[in-house]
Amino acid sequence: MLRPHPVVLRRLVDEYEALAAAEAVRGPAELNPRARDLAYTLCVSTGTRDVKRALEAAHQWLAAAPAPVREPAAATTGQRMPAREPA
Repeated sequence: MLRPHPVVLRRLVDEYEALAAAEAVRGPAELNPRARDLAYTLCVSTGTRDVKRALEAAHQWLAAAPAPVREPAAATTGQRMPAREPA
């Protein structure tokens, strides 16, 4: 099975867990659409059908990653590479 890049997986896990924590504080209202999307993506990425299992698998995979994963500078700032001008 293919595995997602650790940077991508870390971003998914972090964002889902942050949204889940915020939902827990607010109460059991309807689940945030973004949290639903992240849960689905985590399940697809880890080959599971339950977000709890997806998070367990993601944490195991991230713990086994070869080195601390860092994003390239442009990816962390949200900036795009400058487009080349036509010659």
